[in-house]
Amino acid sequence: MRSENTLFVGGPLDGRVLPVLVGPTDKPPQWYEVPVPDADGGPPTVHAYRREPAGHSKRLGLPRGWKYTYVPEGREPRRWPWTKPKPRA
Repeated sequence: MRSENTLFVGGPLDGRVLPVLVGPTDKPPQWYEVPVPDADGGPPTVHAYRREPAGHSKRLGLPRGWKYTYVPEGREPRRWPWTKPKPRA
């Protein structure tokens, strides 16, 4: 598999450039999760990063590289397309 050096913005990895494996479409995964072990032996804290375009080309507006941005509230839960939306209260 090929890897791509990707910039991390915000959170504990702010400013670091790490190699991230890319898939068959030459894109890194949409989410990158970093588990940090607890000092007291409890469950690890998971920091979530969302993939965003690092910039765009001038003519066609295509993404030129990727960066990961820290999401403090974490990754949103998956919602299956066939599930009903939650009723508003």
